[in-house]
Amino acid sequence: MKKILFAITAIVSLGLMSFLYDTVQMNIVRAVTIDSLGACQGISYQNGRIFLYGDREVGMIREFKLVGDSLTYINKQYKLTKDGQDVINHPTGLAYNGSGPVFMGNSIRLNKEGTQWKAVIYCIDWKGLQKTGTLDGNIINTVDDDACIQGTRPEYVKYNNKWYVATADYGDHGNEVRLYDPAALKKASKTSEKGVLYKKFTCTPWVQNLHWIASKGVLVLIQNQKEGRMWRFTYVDLKKSIETGTQQVIKEVNIDGKQDELEGFSFLGSADKGIAVSSSRKNNVTFTNTSW
Repeated sequence: MKKILFAITAIVSLGLMSFLYDTVQMNIVRAVTIDSLGACQGISYQNGRIFLYGDREVGMIREFKLVGDSLTYINKQYKLTKDGQDVINHPTGLAYNGSGPVFMGNSIRLNKEGTQWKAVIYCIDWKGLQKTGTLDGNIINTVDDDACIQGTRPEYVKYNNKWYVATADYGDHGNEVRLYDPAALKKASKTSEKGVLYKKFTCTPWVQNLHWIASKGVLVLIQNQKEGRMWRFTYVDLKKSIETGTQQVIKEVNIDGKQDELEGFSFLGSADKGIAVSSSRKNNVTFTNTSW
């Protein structure tokens, strides 16, 4: 009887959560232009600071703070170079949780068809990079993400009270979200090694980045509706997706009027105000409001 009651409670709870989250609404507040990033590829919010990264003449991270409703550059930039050579030339994903190793992805399309990719995950000394401004002496490990299908975009998520590094593919078929064990990933030479991959589930195409909402157990797939164009945010129940092996969608939000290439997104400390970034040269940073 207890097992039956527990099962009923779990089903009701999951149904209620889906019902509540189905009301998710995202609205564009305004867009601004942030220069000196090249094509912006993503955003990471950390303890009140905002890091925007892109592929300028070399891979680049710039640090900002929010002053009122505006981003203010604080004159800190970090080149993703070693010995003066571009290393993370197309940064895709920055996995930071404040306690575990920091990982950054590099996704390079090797042919115009998008069937061949070079995907690398770097474990980096984040504090060292911020101190010296380059990757010299700050690359802890380099990992060939050969378990990927199309590119890599690491982001920390939590499942059953344990941290994992999630990543996803960009392409029109066969896409997956994969969870890697961070301790194993930190030491591995490739992600296909035993013990690195923990779980995976299938997902829809054109995932540019991931964003984890810890307070809600929700993973946001930051996507294009078409290859390289139009904005889509897919809110998925991480736990149910892992356990079923395919994405369990809570709400899919398509942003009308946005025709450029959405690259990244992050909430700013709570799940209401956020920033989305695109690869456009103008109006590449967009402030959003989300209601639940």
